[in-house]
Amino acid sequence: MQAASPSTNKRRTPPKDTIIEDATIERGTLGHVEQMLRDTLAVNPDQLSAYYALYKLLFRQSRLEEAANVAQLGLAVSARLGRFTAAWQKLDRPTADWADTQSPAHFYLFTLKALSFIRLRQGEFAECRSLLEKLDELDPEDLVGASVIRAYADGSSLG
Repeated sequence: MQAASPSTNKRRTPPKDTIIEDATIERGTLGHVEQMLRDTLAVNPDQLSAYYALYKLLFRQSRLEEAANVAQLGLAVSARLGRFTAAWQKLDRPTADWADTQSPAHFYLFTLKALSFIRLRQGEFAECRSLLEKLDELDPEDLVGASVIRAYADGSSLG
């Protein structure tokens, strides 16, 4: 039996979304879910999964600028926890172990991908393209699945 390659095991592993599921079960409405996520972040601002759940929730409600702001906060926190700069333009491949799916660095990549999609939806094509190019550099194996966003971008007026 052949062992799975490391990249197969690590491919496209988003942060756990149990916070949003738990909040939905407990309270039921999206407004309550949002408040629970914000309360979670107020108490534990280092809980990366809460940033993920909140920007995902806001994105689904087409509250794109708010989703972008939360994603940027998540980038800043994950960079601090991973001990690298939050300025994605200054990052390079040796900065961190981007492939470690349990690391703040991987969360950073996943959130950078989300921000690229938010920018695409906002019609901010130049920033979307820049984010995707940085993702190509930091994650050439496409572990976070930025190629999906790139395919959407290529089908838009980014081309």
